Parts: sequence; structure tokens; C-alpha cells
Amino acid sequence: MMMAYQEILEAIAVLSMEEQEALFETLRQRRVEMKRAEILKNAQELREAVANGTASMGTAEDLIAYLNEDD
Repeated sequence: MMMAYQEILEAIAVLSMEEQEALFETLRQRRVEMKRAEILKNAQELREAVANGTASMGTAEDLIAYLNEDD
């Protein structure tokens, strides 16, 4: 069963300061891991796109030149 946001806040409020600090640190670490996983997923998708020819790598100048090719 999912707890409502307010219920979670109330549950946290009854924890000791040490427990709250431990909880906050755990949540911070989980967020870091989630961000790392997202970065890895994006990198893998980019590598696949480059390998498939649906994306290419280059500098900002390369992108500008590519965009101006139709002019």
C-alpha cells in the first residue's frame, strides 16, 4: 500500500533526529544512484544511436555547420 505524502511526513516526524538523518542520507544516496543509472542509460542510448547512424558526434561548430548546410 502506498502512503500519502502527508502520511510519510507524519511518520518521519516521529523519528529521532539520528533516524531522520540516517533516512535523509539513505534518500540522498538513492537519488545519486538513480541519477547515475539515468546517465548510464542515456550514454548507452547515445552509443547505440551513433552506431546505428541515427546520431553523430562532433563539436558545436560541427552542429552549426550541419544546420547551415541547407542554406
